[in-house]
Amino acid sequence: MSIFVDPKLGLIPSPFHASLAEQNRAHSWYDWAGYAAPSVLDSMEFEYFALRNQSSLFDISPMHKYRIAGPDAAQMLNRLVTRDIRKIKTGRVGYAVWCDEEGMVIDDGTLFHLGDDDWRLCCQEPMLTWLLDAAWGFDVVVKDETHDVAGLSLQGPTSFAVLEAAGLDVAHLKPFDLVKIEPDLMISRTGFTGDLGYELWCAWDKAEALWDRIWQAGTHQGLRAIGYDALNIARIEAGFLTAGVDFQPVHATERLHRGQTPFELGLGWLVDFEKGHFNGRRALLSKQHAQRSLLLRCDVEGFKPAQGALIYNGRKREVGHITSGIWSPTAKKNVALAHVRMPDAQRASRLMAEIYTLEEGKWDTRMARLTPVQGAFFAPPRARATPPART
Repeated sequence: MSIFVDPKLGLIPSPFHASLAEQNRAHSWYDWAGYAAPSVLDSMEFEYFALRNQSSLFDISPMHKYRIAGPDAAQMLNRLVTRDIRKIKTGRVGYAVWCDEEGMVIDDGTLFHLGDDDWRLCCQEPMLTWLLDAAWGFDVVVKDETHDVAGLSLQGPTSFAVLEAAGLDVAHLKPFDLVKIEPDLMISRTGFTGDLGYELWCAWDKAEALWDRIWQAGTHQGLRAIGYDALNIARIEAGFLTAGVDFQPVHATERLHRGQTPFELGLGWLVDFEKGHFNGRRALLSKQHAQRSLLLRCDVEGFKPAQGALIYNGRKREVGHITSGIWSPTAKKNVALAHVRMPDAQRASRLMAEIYTLEEGKWDTRMARLTPVQGAFFAPPRARATPPART
């Protein structure tokens, strides 16, 4: 399809742009992969609480989407990513990472097993050239579907009720299931919030009709369109990583040794050495017990967000930094994702964050103790319930 660039924004409008622009009272747009995407539509606070207490719509069309199909599709993908994709059955979605020959993470994403020899990869970074190189010698066809497939993320406790009101029966879908529920509509029980939610996928030219259908169905369910700022709070509460924020995709780095292995990102569970050869396997075998740093999920003392704070061992020696830090309105605590050098990452009782605060025109610093935790900061049971509750 031809790509139109809005002369006012200098960016590509997504297929949901007209609907979003009507609600964007903040006139706040940012560049997501060349597309105009809203950071805030009205109020970040209202949008966040709609996501956690009602339901929300977020446009995920700018995400890079690639179709990999052909007799060797599974073999090619298993050669590319670190996990064994043969365990992702048809009608399921799996999280995956892939590495360069040095074992450094190139990107993460989700693999949709659409059918026999038919997959879709969704990711943050542009990957077409890398995928074409990886497909060399395999009987597969790689197609960039980014500008052909529209995506809409419906998240929150009433999201199931919204789909039911729209005439879409997804009661049987378990987390990470997908179904082609209508000829022009696929729904997956996935999302980037750690909450009950779904992602809806349709052809680009069907997007406006899909938005209208879901919007009307959400009239009595508190449905609200949201921007990235609200979503970002939810993804940090869920403990999810963002490329370019919590790790640097190695192909995008300019300085040496800025890449990180899956083990350093806490993603060792995605590395399967038993499946056979994959890109970076040899390097990862030697690095699995030689981490330079670890990504930690931490509770932060006090209530001042620690975004960007430096981390010290015993208040004296700098050993890392906070990549994502917020006060969680739902968990009611200060939380952060942090990179900490080894072996200091194993000395949890001595880790402190130096937080800068601006209060009444004066900058101040405070030292806050970090307490590493396992898993998500917020993981409601409704995210896993099948069938989900309607409210």
